[in-house]
Amino acid sequence: MAPRTPVPGTALAGLREDLAGEVLVPGDPGYDEARAVHNAMIDRRPAVVAQCATPEDVANAVLFGRETGLPIAVRGGGHSVAGASSVDDGLVIDLRRMHTVVADPEHLTVRVDGGATIGHLDRATQPFHLATTGGRASTTGLGGFVLGGGSGWLERKFGLACDNLLSVDLVTAEGKHVVASERENPELFWALHGGGGNFGVATSMTLRLHELPAMSFALLLFPPASGPAVLRAYRELAEGAPEELGGGVLYVPAPPAPFVPGHLVGRLVCAVLVTYAGPVARVHALAAGLLALRPVVELVQDVPYADLQCMLDDPPGLRNHWSAEYLDALPDEALDVFHALGDRIPRGTAIQHVLFPMGGAVARSAGRYPLPWRSAAWVVHPFATWEDPADDGRAVQWVHDVRSGMGPWATDAVYLNFIGAEGERRVAAGFGAENRARLAAVKAAYDPGNVFRLNHNIAPAA
Repeated sequence: MAPRTPVPGTALAGLREDLAGEVLVPGDPGYDEARAVHNAMIDRRPAVVAQCATPEDVANAVLFGRETGLPIAVRGGGHSVAGASSVDDGLVIDLRRMHTVVADPEHLTVRVDGGATIGHLDRATQPFHLATTGGRASTTGLGGFVLGGGSGWLERKFGLACDNLLSVDLVTAEGKHVVASERENPELFWALHGGGGNFGVATSMTLRLHELPAMSFALLLFPPASGPAVLRAYRELAEGAPEELGGGVLYVPAPPAPFVPGHLVGRLVCAVLVTYAGPVARVHALAAGLLALRPVVELVQDVPYADLQCMLDDPPGLRNHWSAEYLDALPDEALDVFHALGDRIPRGTAIQHVLFPMGGAVARSAGRYPLPWRSAAWVVHPFATWEDPADDGRAVQWVHDVRSGMGPWATDAVYLNFIGAEGERRVAAGFGAENRARLAAVKAAYDPGNVFRLNHNIAPAA
């Protein structure tokens, strides 16, 4: 199917000539594969996909989009649940060819290209026993992850991913290359700690690394009926735990994994994942209260951090709908509601009903960057995935039910990387009013025409 507004042939020929990478349009071999994103509910047909290989390619693609009037979407990992990585009848700037990661163990830094994923980062730093906070799925693109804030297993110890951001190479709406750091364009650098892709295309980033000589975990599976006791035990553990501890509680259908007995596969379980930035002996001690509840599956071991990062990867091609609520407290009544909602997960889906602890290094930097949710103690993350389009209604409704059920204990703030297109009020809640005004001023300076608007958008100040 051709785009509704054909791209002028001379402009397209010019783009093909300008790019070291490849340009794809409808009908080209590889076009359908290139336009597919992680969420199978998103089925968009861009007019042009510019598979950029260099920062100069990115600048040329931005100028092409401006000259032709095409709306511009930027794709890294393609994990945006709302489909911000693609656009009908527009231009997709596809960064996936730009995925080089270079670790500098001497200076404890790593430079990553704009199309690199969490997996690319973790595999490059693992040989040096170094890491920085990455997401909870190895296939997530680093650009959107870091610039949106960056929440992961190591955040309580090392802070959010954006807290470890040292510099960004950015292509602006005018096709210019700029550097943002504490010394260069510091206001833009501040905005890139949570403001996402509103200000340009990140072609590379430099991040701080931390020593991580050992990583371990406990994965415990319980029958759903044990959920209330498990939740209370986990709350007690997390509220007094060292910052090395991460993880969470998940209600999820048991996966077909080697450590899961056959009779449990596909059946709902209450799972506890305890991650620990240290040796496994400490995990046994920390999880003693949970182990005393006699899980039906008990897996406690050391693990390379890069391998841990792959444990919860959700495969591409599933239908996805996510959201989140951030809580200042988690009283017994909230735990009981969380349990009841987990028990109501639609059968036949791969839905995960997740509770994460916050605090530690995340909370210590509250107020420094435009991320008002970081002072919350807990986050509830309904993460719905399923295969059959016939299940769309009940899966989406379940996510809405979780939000409503946890509403009495929720703050107004929310991590925008965890949600889809939920309206202007939720976008505003992701930044806070004072931050939003300051971000709008930065937007006006770097993208006054709102070229980069297919995101959790910040309108430029008038």
